[in-house]
Amino acid sequence: MLFMVVETFRNQDGKAVYRKLRDDGRALPDGLKFVSSYVSADLSRCFQLMEADDVTLFQRWIADWQGVVEFEVVPVVEGKTTRAALEPLL
Repeated sequence: MLFMVVETFRNQDGKAVYRKLRDDGRALPDGLKFVSSYVSADLSRCFQLMEADDVTLFQRWIADWQGVVEFEVVPVVEGKTTRAALEPLL
């Protein structure tokens, strides 16, 4: 399943986030797959697309990063998949 992870950098401190990333890596538990990420122009937020079959993997990962980031994890589906699912109802 795909998830959009919205990370808000605590104190708008993008440098602290990238310092931790440099020093510790992503530190993803096995089974939590990073797909891609995008950072806002003001360096206050990051949007990551991730994949996992077990939502508790996010809990383990978030626990390691919550000192520098606040998280919102949203299950998502590709637009074309949603369109196909809704087509019979339209």
